[in-house]
Amino acid sequence: MAHRRQQGMTLMMALVMTIAVLVIGFSAAELAWQGEKAARAQRDRHVAFQAAEAALDDAEKGVEAGATAPACTAGSGKPAWQVVDLSGVEDGGACSATYGSATGAAMETGQGFLPFARPRYLVERLECHAPGEDAAAAPSTRYCYRVTVIGFGAQPATQVVLQSVYRPAD
Repeated sequence: MAHRRQQGMTLMMALVMTIAVLVIGFSAAELAWQGEKAARAQRDRHVAFQAAEAALDDAEKGVEAGATAPACTAGSGKPAWQVVDLSGVEDGGACSATYGSATGAAMETGQGFLPFARPRYLVERLECHAPGEDAAAAPSTRYCYRVTVIGFGAQPATQVVLQSVYRPAD
């Protein structure tokens, strides 16, 4: 009789071990899926960041070449970059420019790991003062440009916004 009880216990141990292996296997598969998902999101953010950097460079080249950016007024006392829809959806792009609009540069979009849309930017002209110069004493005739850009990833939800202040060479 003792021999039969041991055979039943072996079957139970085999079932418990099989369930444990299945749980470990499912956990490993879930971890691998989460890692792959995070890697895709990071790659998409990198694509958007590169597109935004390219737009900063393009906008600065446009300013250097004397191209005029769309004029926008915030009307709320806030800087235009805080109010304007950089994606161009709400204002139809009236206050922002698309990558290449001033320089003629081209950017491929919409396939594989490329951005789904060309980046957009807003250029605001600001008075510049030399270091140590009293800004209240006299108006400056030198200008700097605040450039705010939005770059898009391969997925529409992935967006990166960058901003720089650019001073053209004297």
